[in-house]
Amino acid sequence: MSIFIFAIVGALAQLVDGTLGMAFGITSSSLLVIAGATPLAASAAVHFAELGTTFSSGAAHWRVKNVDWHIVLRLGIPGAVGAAAGSTVLSRISLEGSRMWMSSLLLVLGLVLIIRFGMQRRIISALVKRPRTSVLIPLGLAAGFIDASGGGGWGPVTTPTLLTITSHEPKRVIGTVSASEFFVALSASGGFVAGSATSDMDWKVIAGLLLGGVLMAPFAALLAGKLPHAPFGTLIGGVVVISNGRVLLNGFGVNNSISGAILLSAAFIVALISLRAWRKEGRDGVEHSFFEENEL
Repeated sequence: MSIFIFAIVGALAQLVDGTLGMAFGITSSSLLVIAGATPLAASAAVHFAELGTTFSSGAAHWRVKNVDWHIVLRLGIPGAVGAAAGSTVLSRISLEGSRMWMSSLLLVLGLVLIIRFGMQRRIISALVKRPRTSVLIPLGLAAGFIDASGGGGWGPVTTPTLLTITSHEPKRVIGTVSASEFFVALSASGGFVAGSATSDMDWKVIAGLLLGGVLMAPFAALLAGKLPHAPFGTLIGGVVVISNGRVLLNGFGVNNSISGAILLSAAFIVALISLRAWRKEGRDGVEHSFFEENEL
């Protein structure tokens, strides 16, 4: 593939990430794994690209006052520690094992997106302006580990959690998560270098993802909290679930006809959930969407 194709992938992934606060990693990693990249190479490539995209996105959100630096430091630094551990784990497991591990994590994260955007479930009703450090540290550790070892996951873990437990408006949560992700990308990249994961990477892929992501970041920051999140987020989650479900079904040796029927059924269900979410968000109005009601 040409660098132009990867630039488009990076731009689309950053559009999703910058407006929803999640999914650059899982979108890019899923596409790279489908294209034949090893899970280790895919995760390493995405995190190297995120060195530029997260910095650009964080700066763009900061310019429009979408960042709470009190949360950024208390979330991002533990996230960096978790990412270092996650990249080390991924560098030391077998090729087939890592492929199944990554696809399993990505599938779960895809389900998180569907539940978050399509089913609009509320878990916690008590809101605070700023969560305690004792809450942010374990959240950052877990999200950083999942992100580095699974090729993505920082946003799907941290964004819904912060939306659920804080009274910040959605665009401020999205900007804060985007800014804190730079620490995770920096730490994960260092872990992959230490684990000699860079030998299998295609730097053309990294350059394309980086170029598209950096160019899209300022526009995504302006759109944060303004696009119809529910159907968009649900469809992204569905694509992640279906693409990684295919990898898992093949890995378990499921018959092609059965596998196809399962994936087709999943696509139909996701389409119905997306349509329902779109209609509900349309009735409520964008300014009164479920995102602003802090539902999960």
